Order: sequence, then C-alpha cells, then structure tokens
Amino acid sequence: MPLAPTTLQVTGTTPAESYPVMVGNGLLGELPELLGPAVKKVLVIHPRALRATSDVVRDDLEKAGLTSLTAEIPDAEEGKHIQVASFCWEVLGKNDFTRSDAIVAVGGGAVTDLAGFVAATWLRGVKVIHVPTSLLGMVDAAVGGKTGINTAEGKNLVGSFHPPAGVLADLDALATLPKHELVTGLAEAVKCGFIADERILELIEEDPEDAIRADSDRLREIIERTIAVKVEVVSRDLKEAGDREFLNYGHTLAHAIELSERYNIRHGAAVSIGLCFAAELGRSVGHTPDAVTERHFSILKSLGLPTSYRNDKWMALLDGMKRDKKTRGDQLRFVVLDAIGKPRIYEVPDNSLLFAAYQEIGE
Repeated sequence: MPLAPTTLQVTGTTPAESYPVMVGNGLLGELPELLGPAVKKVLVIHPRALRATSDVVRDDLEKAGLTSLTAEIPDAEEGKHIQVASFCWEVLGKNDFTRSDAIVAVGGGAVTDLAGFVAATWLRGVKVIHVPTSLLGMVDAAVGGKTGINTAEGKNLVGSFHPPAGVLADLDALATLPKHELVTGLAEAVKCGFIADERILELIEEDPEDAIRADSDRLREIIERTIAVKVEVVSRDLKEAGDREFLNYGHTLAHAIELSERYNIRHGAAVSIGLCFAAELGRSVGHTPDAVTERHFSILKSLGLPTSYRNDKWMALLDGMKRDKKTRGDQLRFVVLDAIGKPRIYEVPDNSLLFAAYQEIGE
C-alpha cells in the first residue's frame, strides 16, 4: 500500500514566496486545489515525450471546470530557448490569458525551468505549478523558484526568481523512467548529501542498487531528504544572496561541460564530474579532507556515474566557467567543503590551481 503523501513547506518572506512541495503517489488530483478558485484558464506546457501525460492533466482540469490548453515544446535542453518561450507567450496571448490564470509545467527540469520563465515574464508574473516527471526535476529544478533559458554563451544566463504556487512530485512518474535517468538524477541528491545531509550518502552506500529502484522506500527517502535540504536553504535565501549559493556545489564545472558538449550530456552526469572536481579543488587548497574527497569518487562510481572528463577540453571549460553566475568580475568563485555539511565559498586566486585540480579528474 503506498505511503501517504509527504508535504514540505517552502517558507518565504511573503505569502507569494511560500508554497507546498508534495511527494507521494497519485498526486495529480491535487492540482485544482493548488490552482485555487480564482484561476479559470490553464496552459499545460510539456515536452513531446509526455504528450499523453499532458492530455490526462488537461482532461482532469477540464473536469474540474477549468479551461485547459496545452503547449508542446522540444525535449530536454532544446526546449530552453527564447524561441520556445516566444511560442508559449504567443499561445498565452492568442488565448487571452490574464494575471488570474495559470501555467502548469509537466516534465523534467528543462521544462520547469522554461515554464517558470514563461510564467515569470507573462504580464510580469502569473501563477505556475510544477509537476516534475524526472528524478532530477523532483529533487532540484522544480523546487526553489529559479527559472531560466539558455543562450549560445551559457546555461541559465537569462532567467528570474519566480516561486511556484506548488510542486507535485508524483513518484508514479518514476516507474517509466529509463534506469540512466534515475542514476543521473541522483547526482543532485549526492550533492545535497555532501553539503547538508550525510544520511543521503549513507542510504546510497548501504545499497546502491536499491537506491536506483523506482519503487524502493530507499529512493523515496533519498528524494524526500534531498528536497528537504533544498526547501530549508531556499526558505532562508530565495534569491541566492547567501547560503543558496551552496546548492551550486559541483555546478560551475558542470555547466561548462554541458556548454562544451552542446547539452548532449545529461545534467546529472556533468554534475557528477563537477562534484569530483570541486572535491579535488577543495583538497588541493587545504579545505576538503582526503577521506571526504575519496568518498565523492566511491559513491558516484557505485551509482555508475562519471567521475572524469577529457584533458583536451580544459581551455574550453575554463572559458565556460568564467561565464558562471557566481563569478564576480574576473574572480572565479567555487563552493568547496571544509567537511561534510560544511560548505564554503572559495575565491580562486590563480587559475593554475584550477588546472592542477582538473589534472586529478582528467582522462
């Protein structure tokens, strides 16, 4: 018998910044209540691969008395472009969507990023609810109110903070995910384990195979704990003015790898490599203990995630990292660990330190 849903509450400084994140099975029926009585029209944004799921959502909303339309966008990172956002704005405009109407995002992290950006910019902000269907979307992209699209210069360089009205992490969606999607999604969970909750790491170490089984209680606990980490951090720092930067652990190199690969690498795989790089950087400058660094490699390898990248890509990656959102002027800044659960920002005084750390993961 499925467990009862778990609700985690993001607490912002205003009611508009506060919202529930529900984790459980069979949650789509919660959508009308989350939308609220004022909403009359809903645009369901979804990727091609989830057309059938979006049709179910649309039909359920129609049965609840709401006018519901769908907008199909390209899969994965191909959907995170200004041309796609423009298409969604066109649909909203032609159907007379007002500030009292809403958007529902059904899909992975790329879809929630794009749909959140469309919601943030249409009439300077309309309600959005995220229904993440990937593990990565559930534990990371759908929670926190970050929205964004990609440009030729880098990932998520254009975006805004626009908290959703709610997040429905329906675990039933995981049953249809390919194994590699579950595996790559766990990279973000590993990140949260290192920066805040060591129990996440222990759950994976105890049984890596069970951790990537879609219907396991272990995976559900990992998901709930990872979301709890993000909820706590976001509640303290919605707009990344302080501690929220720690959630970018491993992401500086990861985003540069994604750009170098033209987004033909899974985000979680890039994050896995980025975590190992950040651990090696932390070790080389005297912050991260040897045992903590080695634990990065052992846990990620146990899941089948990559821990190294091509030596011949270094200059392209350095250029990509210079465009990272944490960079201040010419000063590259990285999240490193003093210990598990003790992240810090490290301002790199010399790029030769980065190169030396990269040699430890280069292949």
